[in-house]
Amino acid sequence: MNILVFLGSVRQSTPPAPACLGKRVALSCKQHIERQLTALQVEVIDPLDFELGPIFKPHFSYTNTDVPSSLQILAEKIEKADGYVMVSPEYNHSMSPALANLLNHFGSSLFSYKPSMIVTYSAGQWGGARAAVNMRTFLSELGCLPVSAMIHIPKAQEVLNENGDFSSEVNPEKWAGYYQRAFSQLHWWAIAAKRHHASKEGEQRPEAFKQNPAQRNAP
Repeated sequence: MNILVFLGSVRQSTPPAPACLGKRVALSCKQHIERQLTALQVEVIDPLDFELGPIFKPHFSYTNTDVPSSLQILAEKIEKADGYVMVSPEYNHSMSPALANLLNHFGSSLFSYKPSMIVTYSAGQWGGARAAVNMRTFLSELGCLPVSAMIHIPKAQEVLNENGDFSSEVNPEKWAGYYQRAFSQLHWWAIAAKRHHASKEGEQRPEAFKQNPAQRNAP
């Protein structure tokens, strides 16, 4: 089974310090899943690794022959994945613009009927918790329904080192237990969804809206 960890930050400079705080969080998530849920394959999706173009044009707006290779590669990764971890800082009580921009390039049909998990962080005391409220509705609209458990990491620079490991300033067992509750839910739902997708009933799921916005209209 495959899990994608989406890094929701492109900031590589300071202030505020330290730079690349989100990368620590994403690496921490990846490492925890690989250690505790060894049957899962995990990949971190960094927005800086994909050329999205200067003008917003989503993957589904291209024909099959002219879609940019970077968009097509990521679309295939999203479609093949069994679950998603969304890592974001907080911007004005919302998820990061970098993460929203990346996800908005892809239609909900790629994410549908698979679970997601929300991980937020901050350099301050709130841990990005207010962004998670916004992320729940956003991810639900994409069809990758978020599990109930979430992870919030306040003062992430004190909790995690540059390699994504827990620092000597915190209790690693308590943090690992906190992580495990959320990732166990994601794993459970990913297994359940994959099994149902493979069943006869799973093949009969409603079709995605792919033609025009009027497909959403009431009669």
